[in-house]
Amino acid sequence: AQANARRLAELLAASPKVDKVHYPGLDGHPHKDVHDGQAAGPGALIAFELKGGLRAGETLLNSLELILLAVSLGGVETLIQHPASMTHASMSLEDRLEAGITDGLVRMSVGCEDYEDLAADLEQALARI
Repeated sequence: AQANARRLAELLAASPKVDKVHYPGLDGHPHKDVHDGQAAGPGALIAFELKGGLRAGETLLNSLELILLAVSLGGVETLIQHPASMTHASMSLEDRLEAGITDGLVRMSVGCEDYEDLAADLEQALARI
């Protein structure tokens, strides 16, 4: 899962549809040194911010075929959620932004599927934005 997550984070970071990727396994992450000193690996949770805000997040999630939409993250399968329209939808925009939850923020818990399948699913969904 960590190997998949690292490669997917790199794929997302290279996408023109993605504004920012939050993943401690990427070079340039502001807290990579701290994380590397405290953990054996970067983990399998990726957060990324799509250009296009709320509509981009909804389009991405509605376009995925393999990656599963879920409110809770964690498992052997790859799960994804859009906090602004799901878990934090009841918060005001001001409160969400203060907490760092932008309209384009997406959270993904990467699982053990074949990397090529996950990458293809993300790429076809990103192409629809």
